[in-house]
Amino acid sequence: METPTVSVFCPTFLKPEMWHVYRQVVGPTGLRITAHAFKRENADRFPYPDLFLVPRSPYRWVQRVWHVQIRHSPQLALPSECRSLLHSLIKQKSDLVHIYFGNNGIFWLPFIRRSPVPVIVSFHGADVQVGLNSPVADLRLRELFQRAALVLARSESLAEALQERGCPPDKVEVQRTGIPLELYSFHHRPKPPGDAWRLVQACRLVEKKGLGVTLRAFAGFQKRFPAATLTIAGDGPLRHQLEAQCSQLGLTPNVIFTGFLDAPALAQLFFSSDIFVHPSEVTSEGNREGVPNSLLEAMATGLPSVATRHGGIPEAISDRVSGLLVDEADPEALFRALEALARDDRLRASISEKGAESVANKFNHAEQIKKLESIYLRVIKESARFQRDDK
Repeated sequence: METPTVSVFCPTFLKPEMWHVYRQVVGPTGLRITAHAFKRENADRFPYPDLFLVPRSPYRWVQRVWHVQIRHSPQLALPSECRSLLHSLIKQKSDLVHIYFGNNGIFWLPFIRRSPVPVIVSFHGADVQVGLNSPVADLRLRELFQRAALVLARSESLAEALQERGCPPDKVEVQRTGIPLELYSFHHRPKPPGDAWRLVQACRLVEKKGLGVTLRAFAGFQKRFPAATLTIAGDGPLRHQLEAQCSQLGLTPNVIFTGFLDAPALAQLFFSSDIFVHPSEVTSEGNREGVPNSLLEAMATGLPSVATRHGGIPEAISDRVSGLLVDEADPEALFRALEALARDDRLRASISEKGAESVANKFNHAEQIKKLESIYLRVIKESARFQRDDK
């Protein structure tokens, strides 16, 4: 019996922060995984031989004007793009398609309507709300829910949000991000000498990460502990704005911007830090998190973490057990939580251990890959049975 083939689609393979996608592509061993994309980036960071590029239509700009600017609807794939994807899937003998991110699932609706194989679509956070607030977009989203064989959500909170948007409960399943515990291993951390606390936040520099709140909270923390530093690992459109905010707050000497770090470098940063902070918040567009990967990675290393009651974060952190939780967009509450961690050695040590246990129990990479493989095989089997019964 031939090994089943699953074809994944992500428009860009891959953006620097998409380690979670890459791990799911390279992780399964009981299936053959092929990848499809419109363009390839960061090939040295994300090497993958079975990658096939789908040509974009030269008329996509016309379609964008029609759908996005006139109809206020998400873009849809053009016939030539659907034919190119179908031709590649047939050539690769694909048994299943897994489309990453809900907006791409909507884009490929013209293909999904005629797909000869089942299609799974995974939602990760922003793709539940952003750009989907018009009546036409809502209809497209509901059609996607009906036509997809299965909808995957990164957290229970996202699964609930998808059901609120019209996804049938029997169509949605939680598939968590897995963290490779061998890379992000647990490290004990003594209290830093001279209260030279090393705080860290790792993320894309975008609105929903709450970085402005982090800086305002750190301004208060640094007054209490003048030797403290904050490292912001990542890059994005808000970098210059955040650097300017550091200057206004008088924090420039104490805040380090590293840019994007690869997984080993990020792990080393976590090992050498004392407290992790991640005050996620819902943006004006409705953009929200599932469970931030960097939060899970930091917790796995034993970094005591402070985050917000946002999205799927409470599924990873029980307040004052495996981390500290504060309300969104509240720099004063975030400062008080950071100060509490710095002053309470027993609380910090307990949260360090319980946080790592939480990740190991709920977000173990090996276990999540096994679950993903079982989902793939189950959907392929159900589709084959349906086709036999339909004959």
